[in-house]
Amino acid sequence: MRWVAADVEMYQKAAEYVDTAIVPLLPVSFGEDMKQNASMAEFIGILSTQLEKQFKGRIFLLPEFVYIKGLEASIITLKEWENTLLDKQFKHVFYITSDSSWRQHEKDLSGNVLWLPSLSLEHMQEQQKVAIVKEQVNQLLSLFTEKWQED
Repeated sequence: MRWVAADVEMYQKAAEYVDTAIVPLLPVSFGEDMKQNASMAEFIGILSTQLEKQFKGRIFLLPEFVYIKGLEASIITLKEWENTLLDKQFKHVFYITSDSSWRQHEKDLSGNVLWLPSLSLEHMQEQQKVAIVKEQVNQLLSLFTEKWQED
């Protein structure tokens, strides 16, 4: 389920079956790494969408958490998001990012930070992008299943 009106309505009717929230983490900067951050956002956006399709009915894909790269206040705000999600019956929270700096903050969060190196999708056709990202999603399937079985 995604953060759109029809899916929210479906979620509200079946919330007891949806125990996992996915939050894409997207850095923004206007320096030399601006293009790299845009590429990360594209990759994580497609990946998140494919994960949502794969696990429809079990996960809720939230809007992206967009932050200015390098601001420590982002971790405080994200922790507030997490507390709200955990209070609202989500048992599992997964953060998906290509920004390696989040790996340093894993211990500050209750949720699971999934860091994936960004793939450059810039010169690929849409079909190629989706095919490559589907491979990544298939690799994540066992990780999600493992975390769910821990409960």
